Amino acid sequence: MSDKHFFPETAANTLVPKYLRAFTAANPHLGLIESERVVYEKGHDRGAVSVISGGGSGHEPGWSGYVGAGALAAAACGDIFASPSTKQILAAIRATPSDEGHILMITNYTGDKLHFGLAAERAKADGTCKNIAVVPLTDDVSLGRSKSAVVGRRGMPGHIIREFCSHPYHRVPLGVTDKRKAAKIASAAAHKKYPFDRCVKLAQAVNAEVVSIGSALDHCHVPGRAKHETLPSDVLVVGAGIHNEPGAQRLSPFPPVEDLVSHCLKLLCDPNDPERSFVDFHDNDSVVLLINNYGGVSNLELGALTDEAMVQLSRTWSIKPARVLSGSFETSLNGPGFSISLCNLTNAANAVSAPVKELLELFDMKTDAVHWPNVSSPEAYEAQDDATTSHIEHRSPELTYENDIKLAHSLLDSVIRTACLAAIAAEPNLTKWDMIMGDGDCGEAVQGVSEDIIAILDRGENKEGSIMKFLLATTDAVDNMGGSLGAILGILLSAFTSALQNAVKSNNGQCTSSTYAQALARAVETLKKYTGAREGDRTVMDVMIPFAAAFAQTGGDFAAAVRVAHEKAEGTRHLKAKFGRASYVAEAQGQAIPDPGAWAFYEWVAGMQRAIEQQ
Repeated sequence: MSDKHFFPETAANTLVPKYLRAFTAANPHLGLIESERVVYEKGHDRGAVSVISGGGSGHEPGWSGYVGAGALAAAACGDIFASPSTKQILAAIRATPSDEGHILMITNYTGDKLHFGLAAERAKADGTCKNIAVVPLTDDVSLGRSKSAVVGRRGMPGHIIREFCSHPYHRVPLGVTDKRKAAKIASAAAHKKYPFDRCVKLAQAVNAEVVSIGSALDHCHVPGRAKHETLPSDVLVVGAGIHNEPGAQRLSPFPPVEDLVSHCLKLLCDPNDPERSFVDFHDNDSVVLLINNYGGVSNLELGALTDEAMVQLSRTWSIKPARVLSGSFETSLNGPGFSISLCNLTNAANAVSAPVKELLELFDMKTDAVHWPNVSSPEAYEAQDDATTSHIEHRSPELTYENDIKLAHSLLDSVIRTACLAAIAAEPNLTKWDMIMGDGDCGEAVQGVSEDIIAILDRGENKEGSIMKFLLATTDAVDNMGGSLGAILGILLSAFTSALQNAVKSNNGQCTSSTYAQALARAVETLKKYTGAREGDRTVMDVMIPFAAAFAQTGGDFAAAVRVAHEKAEGTRHLKAKFGRASYVAEAQGQAIPDPGAWAFYEWVAGMQRAIEQQ
């Protein structure tokens, strides 16, 4: 790999806004919310389902390159190899309103699942979306069933096939103006507009029929970051991800390319491999083959790799792809590697009781997404506005809670303030523990969000003591927290807000401690959909789950639930980490220290209890 760059002294993530400004300037049918790094389709039709994707930058042309009519409605672009924030995803949702609903298509990585999940819960809680679904892509076969049983398979470039096969409509923009002719050209409206539920089922069916495997000669290099150790010249890896992961297997000596392709296809196609046989292939199935360039392979070599894959698929596996895609679809910066993806459209069509021809038509449909191959040239657009928009104003939805909950302002202020001060006081220990178990940012993040919540109290924004208003304001503060803990807390708060609304409404406006407890229990169940972490995995869930259960089972005895939280937080000292960086940091093993996130949650609820006792 090369560690030389044209921007060697530039912080890596300053490259992202530069790229997006140039990209949308060159393609005026796309808009840019620069403050949130969201690319969206200017001519979006709100009568159709909005399909939104996104993820870390450094994978260009993914994700912005697939925004356009007949493709994605919007894409949220995170920092290099980092998921976009909840605010970015919400901005993408709000930029593409839909009367049908929104589908968030993501790759199966922890940050993406949490932040897209939080955005979905936020959008439901504040009424932004009529319907919303999160559909993760899980196509990597390198780790196998056993190792990926908890978190699921990684997302790989096979998601490109799914996004275009499952798109809900096919259209070209209406009302396009050609200034040279001074006339409006009205194009045909979509000849297919699928309902929301149909789109979700189709996306899930196609996803289930995609398998991918990657191979690389070396790591890529991120501008402004330390250089990875270079692989020896006689070694290549199989099972290479798109984020500089080390790879599941090392092959040495360096095999002939024919043997490498044979090895990769066997991992994808062998029906006798119990760990990796995720998709069945039969004679005459309609299969899509995608050969993806990680960014550092020449077009000449990539074409030769594609040809070798086609030859071996036919000769060894009796697979003759109905469609072949070869190119740079989802890169890893300058990574010298490639991936192979196969999608069985016949199986997917059978799963949704549709003819294969229908899925092929969706796959072949015209689109003005800039980086989709074989598209019709985008027509000249009269600028609806500047290609780059600094921001789209977000106005908080008008709250129309029929049964809001009110507390005395002094009580609400005391309970929340005491909880936040307790967490702030714990920051030194949280930071110290996280320096051993993680990346050292937990204490600062907990202190930061606690200070933001105290600032809300200090501004007196909720003197009327509205619980619902306070929950929404707190959720906004949590959005700035970042990290997995921030996303987990955000999802919990959003889901709790929705559950509490429904509970109060069903109880004719009455709210007791038991009402809060039951709403929290339902919120935790919602949170479980977005994270595989459970009690015993040494995360914040080790306190959050039993605390919510104890609160509900005792009929709303908050003090009893806090005692359980303390016991469980202490108990994390003796647990082995199964999630996050601590799960593979050798220094973390055998350290009898609490999990920082779990302890922070305990400090918050313990502080609340102390304030309640003083009333």
